[in-house]
Amino acid sequence: MDQKYKCLYHTKSSWLFFLFLSWQFSIANSQIIEPILYGDMDQWIVRQIKESGVIGGNTKLLYELGPRDTIEGAAAYSNQGDSPWASSNVLAKVAGVVKTNTSVFPEQRGEGWCARLETRFESVKVMGLIDIEVIAAGSLFFGEMLEPIKGTKNPMAMLNSGIPFDRKPKALIFDYKLKLAPEPHRTRSTGFSRKSTVEGKDEAVAILLLQKRWEDKDGKIYAKRVGTMVRRFTEDTDWVNGGSYDILYGDISNKSVYQPYMKIQDEERYAVNSKGKNVLIQEIGWAEEDEAPTHILLQFASSHGGAYIGSPGNTFWVDNVKLAY
Repeated sequence: MDQKYKCLYHTKSSWLFFLFLSWQFSIANSQIIEPILYGDMDQWIVRQIKESGVIGGNTKLLYELGPRDTIEGAAAYSNQGDSPWASSNVLAKVAGVVKTNTSVFPEQRGEGWCARLETRFESVKVMGLIDIEVIAAGSLFFGEMLEPIKGTKNPMAMLNSGIPFDRKPKALIFDYKLKLAPEPHRTRSTGFSRKSTVEGKDEAVAILLLQKRWEDKDGKIYAKRVGTMVRRFTEDTDWVNGGSYDILYGDISNKSVYQPYMKIQDEERYAVNSKGKNVLIQEIGWAEEDEAPTHILLQFASSHGGAYIGSPGNTFWVDNVKLAY
């Protein structure tokens, strides 16, 4: 081979080899982004519910993520159009009295819509007097709300938490905006006891957990934690587009990113078993990194302290929810 062409050949071969390695590196590090059904927050169902006359008889609007529709009447809601989403917007019937709560709202954003999650006081007034006042945080989550709600005791037992899911995404991606209430501490108000102060400033939160669940012969549900992503938001911000948060696999308790609120059985969650009963999910430990999940729990909430705890005014806007693989 002519020396000059030999030199050209080697140069070309090296360049092609470099391109090949670059392509391989790109493929290995690229992400496949998959939108979550109704996660663009552009489609909402409007529920029109007339509350009982004894508490004013007003018609209230409740909003659910699903195919665009309007539903009239105080009927229990179940997810429509294969929507994985439920919300803290609920219908309650206590001692025959129809009452609603709305703390998640559609809000226009550009040419589309987003979800606005608010922490608010919800009051029940009888004959012009305030009988019950509770803190209600805005929450969107994967699962079902088991309506009608019949009381304020053990509110987590009214949720069917999580949906079947067997994949292992790398990250949760979403747009968000945040406005926090200025108070340095939070309020606890259940409606049946005096209001009290809970230490610590209120924070919005995004949670994604992957679990491997199984059920025993008695209908008890157990789970191991496969994947964990918990993000708390502590500062006001304008829209952040495409915020990406990694999902961590296996036992993360000894990793530097671990926080106490990522612990096993961080709170009580419930799921409907094969017998049709809503039972406690007993999360008993960490799964191995290579284990596959059976269920995914995803939640956005305007307050982080659990039921009936928060700072009214906390507002968390969420849009364009996706998973990265």
